[in-house]
Amino acid sequence: MVSRLWRSSRHQRSFCSWVFIITSIFGAQAVCASGEATQDSVARPNIIILYADDMGWGDTGAYGHPYIKTPSLDRLANEGQRWTDFYVPAPVCSPSRAALLTGRHPVRSGLYGVGSPVLFPDDNYGIPESEVTLAEMLKGAGYRTAIMGKWHLGDAPEHFPTRHGFDYWFGIPYSNDMKFEGRPGIEELFLMQQTGQTEALHKIFNDFLIAFEDPNSSNYNVPLWRSRCDQNGCEDELLEQPTFQPNLTTRLTHEATRFIEEAKEEPFLLYLPYTMPHLPVFADEPFKAKSLAGPYGDTIEEIDWSVGEIISALEKAGIDNNTLVFFSSDNGPWQLASIHLAGSTGPFKGSKQEIYEGGVRVPGIFWWPGTIAPEVISDMGSVLDLYQTIAAILALDTPQALDSHNLSPVLLESKASPREELAFYRKGELRAYRKGDFKLHLFDQPQGGEPLEMPELYNLRRDLGEKDNIADTHPEIVAGILSAIASHKANLPRKPPLFDQRFVDMMNRGADSGR
Repeated sequence: MVSRLWRSSRHQRSFCSWVFIITSIFGAQAVCASGEATQDSVARPNIIILYADDMGWGDTGAYGHPYIKTPSLDRLANEGQRWTDFYVPAPVCSPSRAALLTGRHPVRSGLYGVGSPVLFPDDNYGIPESEVTLAEMLKGAGYRTAIMGKWHLGDAPEHFPTRHGFDYWFGIPYSNDMKFEGRPGIEELFLMQQTGQTEALHKIFNDFLIAFEDPNSSNYNVPLWRSRCDQNGCEDELLEQPTFQPNLTTRLTHEATRFIEEAKEEPFLLYLPYTMPHLPVFADEPFKAKSLAGPYGDTIEEIDWSVGEIISALEKAGIDNNTLVFFSSDNGPWQLASIHLAGSTGPFKGSKQEIYEGGVRVPGIFWWPGTIAPEVISDMGSVLDLYQTIAAILALDTPQALDSHNLSPVLLESKASPREELAFYRKGELRAYRKGDFKLHLFDQPQGGEPLEMPELYNLRRDLGEKDNIADTHPEIVAGILSAIASHKANLPRKPPLFDQRFVDMMNRGADSGR
């Protein structure tokens, strides 16, 4: 059944799984000329951002997977720049996506939680209006903007992507495992945790994982939305609930290629955040049981097909040479389930939700035929940096993107990356910090974690698996990184965590009812 929700347009701002809570329990038209591109003349390129969900660093041939076939992604990596040391600043969905779209650490915007690491259905909170998204920046510069896929920055209409700079959205508002029918909701789970029902929570968690082994799309009551906004207002159309997930990647791809054909005569931003390979994994019929890596591998190979379709659409439209394509993942792979549902972190330790390299180091591929020369980059970069990089190429001023670095000198001139250090956050806590070749851990692992009595230090050039703690023998390096952390914190004012507001409101209601 189709339903529609009409809302008046908000004022235009100028540019000048449920598993998460359980695992957490345990454990502008004003365009300024101050930005400088690194080449004398660059036509306004189209921008395409391809963002996988929970895909591992080592899940493609280009990054060393021995048998998952990814010819399209390998082509992008071989013809463009493949970054080996590319990062997200947080190992879970919502904060990572906020960082990508704002160029800011989520603690600046409140897009994090202490009790809840991500946003959940019906939270009624989301990305603040004060944040200037990448879409808003480009829309102010005359770009058409569209998103096809997972949003996960607020599921209330006022937080839809079409209220934050995107003209069009086709996709789901949160992770594909949320709204699991017949299971307790997040508020009930929170109350169970508050009352110490540990055994019951463990059973719920185990049952949830078992459901991943043979998933049924109808068990996940996730809505599929189509949303449009223009000068006359916004139209939001609920297309399906539950979303039929087995062919969702195919549908997202068709929407994306249609948009490319429609928008080819003007500059555009296309953001394609895939819903896969987040568990439960679903693949369309042509890809089922085709990968040697099981169901997880099937979804990777389908994503690779999708990337190929995007590139073919660009070539057919004759705009491939004027399009910057970026591919990455929002965090490392989930490794809570059986091996045929787990991704590859390559040589790295850890996984999604962890600050070890496997949780925060992700693929980073930039492709722009005729502009970006083929190269493997071993310097440091982050999804945070996409904002300033695009702004510099377009000579836009971005004073709000305080944590973003301009990588265009690397992309366009093969110069060294300006990023030399990066803070890693989980649940609002700075848990690790990389500076140069060294990474300092302040919390133990995994997930919940407690502050370490003595920080752990690893040399990532020599110790990719973070196995050899050298803090005792290099106190001067520890001291230097601690000093960098102090400077970072001093220059990063925090906002209260929005992801916890549901629980704050719930506790307040409880307190009021007891009076």
